[in-house]
Parts: sequence; C-alpha cells; structure tokens
Amino acid sequence: MANYDEIKAAMADLDEDTLMEMLQELMDNGGEGAMEAMTACQDGLTEVGVRYEAGEYYVGDLIYSGEMMTGAMDILKPALAGDGSNKIGRMILCTVKDDLHDIGKNIVRAMLEAAGFEVLDLGIDVPAGKIVETCKAENIKIVALSGVLTLALDSMKATVDAFKAAGMDDVKILIGGSPVSEEACKAIGADEWAHAPQKTVNVCKAWASAA
Repeated sequence: MANYDEIKAAMADLDEDTLMEMLQELMDNGGEGAMEAMTACQDGLTEVGVRYEAGEYYVGDLIYSGEMMTGAMDILKPALAGDGSNKIGRMILCTVKDDLHDIGKNIVRAMLEAAGFEVLDLGIDVPAGKIVETCKAENIKIVALSGVLTLALDSMKATVDAFKAAGMDDVKILIGGSPVSEEACKAIGADEWAHAPQKTVNVCKAWASAA
C-alpha cells in the first residue's frame, strides 16, 4: 500500500528518485490508489509553492517541480485513464498569443487530467481565432488561458472579446498566470482567475458539474 504522506514529502522535498520509485511501485502493484497518489503529488507541489514564497526555493526549483509533476503524471496516467467514471468533462487549455511559457500550463494540465478532464492543449502562442474556432468545432464550454508575460493580458482580452464577438457567451473562461489579478480579470472580462493550479482545477470542476 502506497504511503501518500511519503509521496507528498518526496514531491515537496524535490526528491525525484524517491518519488518516481514509489509511483512505479504503485503501478507495478496494479495501480490501485493512483488518484490518491496524484492528489499527494499535488499537495506536495502546493508545498513547493509555499516554500518558494517563503524564500526557501528558487525559480529553478519551481521548474524542477513542474518536470517532476509531468513525470509523475506519465507514470500514473495509465491507471487514471483506465477509470472511465473519472471523466468529468472536456476543456481547452493554452498559453495565449505572444507568450511562449508552458511550464505552468503543463502543471495545470497534469492536475486537470488527474481530476478527470479531457484537456485539449493547444500549446503556446495561440491566437484568439484558433481558440474560438477549436471551441466551436469541439463544442467545448470551458477554456483556461495561461500567460506569464504582462503583455499576455492583452492577448487574453483579445480572446475574451473574440468569444463575445462570436456570440459564444456560454463559454466559461478562466485566466491564469503571474500577471493576472482580480482587477485584470474584470478588465479582461473573464469569468474567473487563478494563480494556484489547484484553484484552476476547483473552478473548472465546479463549472463542469454545473453544466
């Protein structure tokens, strides 16, 4: 039986070898408890963020933890994907036009998929038109826009405006990343905003359950 406290601690301590060994052992034993293990990884990732804000960790540590999360997801994904009842909806995720950062987006994607979403990841530097077209073609009602650069806010607003121009007011849009704030969210016209990946997951789950 996997020790979820130890999984959380390994992620929080950036102990990749121990983390991957424990997750692989879980999978070798049939994959039972994969969702709980992913939750433990998420909790450990949250602790990494706390330590970063406290000055104990640096940007390089955040990047490393994101890579660890991606690796953890790769190991656990077969067990998570095997549970059809876990699927709660489909959504679009991308980094907006003029921004090439994808570490935060990839962490959020891993956590959204672990939560049960089928995520259409459109990648980085994605123009508003492509997001709207994909949303319309795939009949998707939840969109998460990521950005790290301040100029990403302009691209986020352009995307929200494009949805309004297309008459797609029923699509829920969340903006995330370091430059976003409640004030920016109101100015852009998005439905919600988030700095923490877990808030993104919680908001999108609430939207999916209300649909």
